[in-house]
Amino acid sequence: MRLGSRSLIIPVVMAGFILPALAVPRGTWPTTAMLSLGSGVTAVSLMALAAVLGARWKAVESLFDGLDRVYETHKWLGVWALVFASIHLVFKAGVQEWEVAPILALPGPVTRLVRQLSFVAIMLIVLLALNRKIPYRSWRWWHRLSGPLFLIVIAHWLSFKSPIVLGSAAGVWLALLSLLGVAAAFYKLLLYPLWSRHARYRLDAVSSTGNAVYLQLRPEGKAIPFQPGQFAFLSFEQDGLREPHPFTIASAGRTDGGIAFMVRALGDYTERLVREARPGLLAEVYAPFGRFLREPGDGPEIWIAGGVGVTPFISWLQDADAVGLERVTFFHFYTPGRELPEVLDLQGLAARRGVELVEIASGPGDAGFRERFAQSVEGRGTSAPTIHFCGPAGLLRQVRQLMRETGVAEERLHRELFEFR
Repeated sequence: MRLGSRSLIIPVVMAGFILPALAVPRGTWPTTAMLSLGSGVTAVSLMALAAVLGARWKAVESLFDGLDRVYETHKWLGVWALVFASIHLVFKAGVQEWEVAPILALPGPVTRLVRQLSFVAIMLIVLLALNRKIPYRSWRWWHRLSGPLFLIVIAHWLSFKSPIVLGSAAGVWLALLSLLGVAAAFYKLLLYPLWSRHARYRLDAVSSTGNAVYLQLRPEGKAIPFQPGQFAFLSFEQDGLREPHPFTIASAGRTDGGIAFMVRALGDYTERLVREARPGLLAEVYAPFGRFLREPGDGPEIWIAGGVGVTPFISWLQDADAVGLERVTFFHFYTPGRELPEVLDLQGLAARRGVELVEIASGPGDAGFRERFAQSVEGRGTSAPTIHFCGPAGLLRQVRQLMRETGVAEERLHRELFEFR
């Protein structure tokens, strides 16, 4: 069983209300004061865990079965932290029956200032993280403030008068999570560039269509091992291209240690990369991440790719060790005028590996696609196909509808959440 947004957030919310309830008289539980206190504890807990999930620790990625799901949960931790922080701000966290005292005594005006700043800090962290209209370069630097702003949140729960003492269950809970969150933020801000697995590569070849580019890089030293279907964070040593961005690896392992990426101009950074990429550029590659891995069995497979989502399937087709590809039906959705770079001969790759390639330029509503999908499912007898999907949300909805219509269970669908913002 892997962790996810619900399986993490629900227990944390329960702990956020149950643990502080142990520190107050039972008669005060059904009050707005208890609602405020529990909401405050919950908000701090969620923020601390959000920091942990943002550190890219391998152990955490394994618990969630992929960095994509780590970041999905990271986002929802922040959203719910803001919700509970808002409740905490609205209601007073105290009644006459409670014995209250601060863990860390600060002057009154400073305590009030920290209280207000802590809410502003959480609001800034979450709203900036969710705003996709902010250019990535600006967003990234704003988001780096999450760690320092979290220190303000910690200062608030330590300095305000509450029934929670450091040695209580709620106090120990908050202290441990806060220390873990601070350690994670410190690691991500200062130690990650030094301790994480990364290597220096040189851009060896560039093939461009004007709106997409295929980049082939060779290691300057030791190469990073990876599995087809995984992704990496790529940072070029050039002004405007230094911010690390996640890209799916568009190659399988090579004897020379080379690695490739296909990038389509979909935003400010990728547009610039497509325009300015040239052989000789140096880059730092942080890898590998992700769990979009092919695990071939004895049954049939259906691959469905939309747009740049074709990238992991390119790496699977290039995998010399792959077996069972003759049982694959590969649906490739593309937009006319936005074809792949010439160096990527998808038809040739598929033919050499025995994969049945079906290219579709008219969208997921295409009658031919729906008919061919149904044939791929019905022609397999009692063996349900495994469906691997990578593409936009609209295409995913159509695929799920087709699965329901043809009786393919949801658990047969394998996909990764490729959008981190």
